[in-house]
Amino acid sequence: MSGSALQARSQHEKALVPCLLEEEVARARMYVEAARSSATRRAYAADWKTFALWCAARGLSALPASPASVAVFISSMKDGDPAASPPRLPKKISTLSRYLAAINDRHREAGYLTPGDQDGGYQLRRTFAGIRNTHGARPRQKAAADGDQLGRMLAGIAGDDVRSVRDRALLAIGMAAALRRSELVALTFTDVQIVPEGLRLFIARSKTDQAGLGVWIAVPEGKRIRPKALLLEWLRVGRVTDGPLFRKLAQIRVADRDPASQERVRTADGKPAWCRVEDRVQPAAMSPQGVALVVKARAHAAGLDPALFSGHSLRSGFLTEAARQPGANVFKMREVSRHKSLDILSAYVRNHDAFRDHAGQQFL
Repeated sequence: MSGSALQARSQHEKALVPCLLEEEVARARMYVEAARSSATRRAYAADWKTFALWCAARGLSALPASPASVAVFISSMKDGDPAASPPRLPKKISTLSRYLAAINDRHREAGYLTPGDQDGGYQLRRTFAGIRNTHGARPRQKAAADGDQLGRMLAGIAGDDVRSVRDRALLAIGMAAALRRSELVALTFTDVQIVPEGLRLFIARSKTDQAGLGVWIAVPEGKRIRPKALLLEWLRVGRVTDGPLFRKLAQIRVADRDPASQERVRTADGKPAWCRVEDRVQPAAMSPQGVALVVKARAHAAGLDPALFSGHSLRSGFLTEAARQPGANVFKMREVSRHKSLDILSAYVRNHDAFRDHAGQQFL
């Protein structure tokens, strides 16, 4: 190869290097971001924005931030500001912990010491400990949709329309497999196996399985909740043969008219009223928030207080019922719930067994 040809090739390779490096850096960044769930990334981004705006309004540096400024930020978030526009409500201890985690994460990512590890970080840690000691409160747990509660919800869903059929299957599968909201909406048609004993569900990824190894969960056919029968009915009515298992529904509405005059009916504020005539199944999966809304709506329809229920009520409902069974086995419970630690599962059993064979039963 001539000298000119070698020189041309060398220049061409040098020109390619920046592009190759940019692609490799972008690929590495993608894997770094994948180390956390999308929900965590969104929460950290929102929390960091809150802190950065707070610092900018006071002329403080957000990155790097001093321990003192973070301590004041945490204190102000805990106390809230009713005079602000709009008013800033006091934050919970769990929210403050997430703020700190987001601030620390952004500092580590930028190559800075976290505020708590800097000189003066001890005062930041003491501030947060003082807030916990002063305002610490018992966690507010949502009600568990156990067998009785879920039975009431299912009984309150009348009709064979797609929304009713979908919601019955959603509640039954969520409870029977002790699924988190994110796991429930992530299920696809190929994640379900129909077997004589019931169902096998493949959970591809979860909060405790960020590596995405996946796990199969057995769901018995059942005699009370009947998760298998309800799911098969949804697959038939919803015509689900591939893609997401539990899907969004689009409301088809028509103008509400007076039967006699056929004039448009209007609401109290003068707006035209509409009537829902049907729901159409959409290709997209439901959102985790959509699961929570269904649980609350169906709890309300069953005469229960919707404020006491959430999407997590389905998962806790399974564990509550499992803990009530004679000789409850936390290891068998973990096969379904996939908890890393047995402490949480043991707490369900202890709560139910608190009065069983009580030490003071014979003399109190």
